[in-house]
Amino acid sequence: MEPIFPFEPVISNAIPMEDHWRYEIKWDGTRILTYHDPDGTKLFNRKQNERTRHYPELLRIDSYCKAKSVILDGEVIALAENGKPSFHEVMRRDLIQRMDRVDDMQRMVPITYMIFDIVYYNGTWVNRQPLSERAALLTEIITPSENVQLVSFHPNGEMLFDLMKQQDMEGIVCKDLRSTYALGGKDDRWKKVKNYGDVMSVVGGFTLNGGFVNAVLLGQYDNEGKLWYIGHTGTGKLSKAEWRDLTDVLQPMKVKESPFARRPDRHKDAFWVKPTLTVKVQYSEWRWQEGRALRQPSIQSFLTVPPEECKLPWV
Repeated sequence: MEPIFPFEPVISNAIPMEDHWRYEIKWDGTRILTYHDPDGTKLFNRKQNERTRHYPELLRIDSYCKAKSVILDGEVIALAENGKPSFHEVMRRDLIQRMDRVDDMQRMVPITYMIFDIVYYNGTWVNRQPLSERAALLTEIITPSENVQLVSFHPNGEMLFDLMKQQDMEGIVCKDLRSTYALGGKDDRWKKVKNYGDVMSVVGGFTLNGGFVNAVLLGQYDNEGKLWYIGHTGTGKLSKAEWRDLTDVLQPMKVKESPFARRPDRHKDAFWVKPTLTVKVQYSEWRWQEGRALRQPSIQSFLTVPPEECKLPWV
């Protein structure tokens, strides 16, 4: 089977209220599609990068799915110590470079596959069926297990979103029960309503405290390739050990001149770096149309996306 690009939701500020919508928790994980046929089972992420060896606990598909051939869509999540999904934790699994560490990481970072859709089943593409029918098919063929769950849906979007705010979780996804699954598509038949925002950004500088990085300066690119400062952040969800490691990564990347198109306000004690390291940043508010920096930014995890993909929202 050739990997596909999955259907994506669009960002929305409003929760649709019509009867033909269902509402799901927006899991703070990584999108993984499972491909299974008589030749075997493989896993790919939304960018079509293979992740088969990263999550061996999902490869015994006969233990949780009754299908001779299938393409499943879902989110792999990992829980933090507070019991909530953590993007930082799941990235510890997803970004493994040395496959000889997978067994150890399985024990250190258990994962759960939250399945929410099916695209192909027993030799037939089912993506043109409405979501209501695809969801019913999933309940017939998926048996929940220790590492696999079927995503539940809720009838009241406002109540679910209020609960997500109370739990300080990422938000909800609203899905039209009549929607087909557009391969590589993205439209408002699926909408994500966020409790807080997140962006991909590139590190353009850092500050030190006691010889170790204590904050990084963040930027995003415009269409002309200029890097614009969007704010700075401290430790976020990274451990002290990870900040020490970050110091070792950034020190050799230092350059004399600022990579930003406009010198940041916070620059007196900053060291500039070649903008190659990318991170996922969570924030509470960003009035970018007014030229404001991110409010309360917090690094969630390091990424492997190219720096040029860290684009300003208005380009």
